[in-house]
Amino acid sequence: MTITELVGEIKKKKSFLCVGLDVDLTKTPSHLLNTEDPIFEFNKQIIDATHHLAVAYKPNTAFYEAYGIKGWQSLDKTINYINQNYPEIFTIADAKRGDIGNTSTMYAKAFFEDLNFDSVTVAPYMGSDSVEPFLAFKDKFTIMLALTSNKGGLDFQGKDLINNKPLYKEVIKTSLTWNNSENLMFVVGATKAEYFKGIREIAPNSFLLVPGVGAQGGSLEGVCEFGLNKENIGLLINSSRGIIYASKGEDFANAAQIEAQKLQAQMAKILADNNIA
Repeated sequence: MTITELVGEIKKKKSFLCVGLDVDLTKTPSHLLNTEDPIFEFNKQIIDATHHLAVAYKPNTAFYEAYGIKGWQSLDKTINYINQNYPEIFTIADAKRGDIGNTSTMYAKAFFEDLNFDSVTVAPYMGSDSVEPFLAFKDKFTIMLALTSNKGGLDFQGKDLINNKPLYKEVIKTSLTWNNSENLMFVVGATKAEYFKGIREIAPNSFLLVPGVGAQGGSLEGVCEFGLNKENIGLLINSSRGIIYASKGEDFANAAQIEAQKLQAQMAKILADNNIA
């Protein structure tokens, strides 16, 4: 998928919603546990109920790896289902990988070639040669951790360097000098909405994947006030638990659709208010 195609889908649906597919079988409806593949069946029904409201899906691979080979097979079936039935959807493997060059190349092949995701999240701590192997893949995107929404996110990311610039800003600035940096996106947590203005000064045109809206308490309006880019929107707002676990009953897919619709309606209004059609 290209950025142009992603932006076109956002404008068509009037939505920049990403649904996180973080499946925990202790939280899914009990009637699904009797199916052949409860994880895939859960995902399939969530996807079918929300695909017209979302522009992206983001499975966190830990929620599949925890179930061994069967979990990985469920992930494979999930991504294949999206690609075959809703090819216009942008897919994100939330794997947070990062290692020395030859290892990163193998990680990239696993997610971009074997599983055929459009993008993967990576950790930048090991520097350019751990990220550039991901960036080398055409029409694939590398979403790099920049400023995360978790409680300990500022333990390191917010520390000032000797130039009095916080680490997360230097990470973003430096990464934009790497080979194929046009394939970079960044993770910026919604609970850090006040930081978006400064981030946009460094990366005005980059897409930002924004977790933390909903269950983690992040504000959609606050993020959009400083993070929205009028040229290409530039935001993918992720919601996981607030959508997929809206109900534990047999109506779970319908409940998920209702919650997704609420966010999509807010996004449509924000786009209209900013004269983005």
